[in-house]
Parts: sequence; C-alpha cells; structure tokens
Amino acid sequence: MKDQFSSMKMRDWTETKAHSSWQIFKIMAEFVQGFETLARIGPCVSIFGSARTKPGHKYYELAVEIARRLSEEGFGIITGGGPGIMEAANKGAHTASGRSVGLNIQLPFEQTSNQYINKDTSIDFDYFFVRKVMFTKYSQGFIMMPGGWGTMDEFFEVATLIQTRKFIQTPMVCVGSEYWTGLFDWMRVAMQETEQNISPGDLELIKIFDTADEVVAYISEFYTHNKLQPNF
Repeated sequence: MKDQFSSMKMRDWTETKAHSSWQIFKIMAEFVQGFETLARIGPCVSIFGSARTKPGHKYYELAVEIARRLSEEGFGIITGGGPGIMEAANKGAHTASGRSVGLNIQLPFEQTSNQYINKDTSIDFDYFFVRKVMFTKYSQGFIMMPGGWGTMDEFFEVATLIQTRKFIQTPMVCVGSEYWTGLFDWMRVAMQETEQNISPGDLELIKIFDTADEVVAYISEFYTHNKLQPNF
C-alpha cells in the first residue's frame, strides 16, 4: 500500500512539473504583451484603491478629480482596470481625453473591466506578479487611495522598491489622512522606534494628502526637477 501511494504521488508530482514547464510560456506572453503595450503610452501615474468604493463616495469622486487633473497635466492613468476607485480613476482620465490604462486581473469575484479604459490599453492578466511589474516599471508616480488587501499589497510593494532604491526616486502619495494616519503612526512607533526595522526617514518617502490640489501640485513639482523615465 505504501509503495502504491508513493507511486501515485510521484506520478502526480511529475505531471505537475510538466505543467509548470509549459506555464512559463504563458507567463512570458503576459510580460511581452504588457511591455509592448505600456512602452508606447508615455509618462503615467498609477492609482490604486478599493474595488468596492461606489460612485458618489467622497474617495470615488476625489479619485475622478485627481485623475482628470493629472491627465490634463499630460500623464496617462494606470489602474487595475476594475470597479470602484479603479473605475473612478479611469473615468477621470477618460473625461479629460487622456490615456486611460487598465491592467485587469482575472478573479472569481469583484473584478470586471470598467467602461472608461481605452480599448488599446486594456490588458488581462492571470498572474498578480506580472501585473505588479507593469505597474511599477511604467509609472512615474503612485497614488494610494483607501483600499483593502490588494491596495495594501501594492502599497508595501511600491514602498519597498522606493526604500531599497530598486528604481529611481518616484513620488508616492497616500490620499485620505483619516484612513492612512493610523497605519503610519503604527509604522513609526512599532517598526521604526521600537523595533528599528525601518530607518528614520523611510516614512518621509511617502506623502499623505487630502485634496486633489495637493496631489497634483506635488507630482507636477517633482517632475520640474526630476527626469521622466521608466523605473527599471
């Protein structure tokens, strides 16, 4: 019985390894499609936030305004392509006739492409890690609106890349002080002061603002002194 079980497990393992080898080509295809699409759209800002935020909510409308004004400044807008804050940001870009990009991810819930994405810059991904490479490589600014697990994943991914200088210094903004201040207070006390797991000054790499005026002014001013280019 033990030998039979071991034989079955080895067969399953071998089949899994064979599937993984072919999976490489699908991963490569997603990278190629993303690189070819995003390399031609010019300077962009990525806007992240909850898929659950509804039209009329203050953060939805604020995301529309921020994206619209950044589009008027010449930036394309990249989002995760779905509803909520993502839809709001794409709507703002669309309203200003700007470049509106959607990096959609296939999920069993929540995620469907919104109607405000330019058809030639709507990309579907199976793999989160490929999708995050596209966000981080081609964005010249990162705006974090209030969100859930996915937004926090993207928040810490971008913060890590900026802090470790894996790409050039890039403006990163969190919008909504009432939402973000508690997290920043905890990071300052627990991570920085108590455990010394981050350095003094690391949190200063990220700004917290409440208005579209502050966000747009900060990013626009940043690029009067810094070169616009892909991050890596």
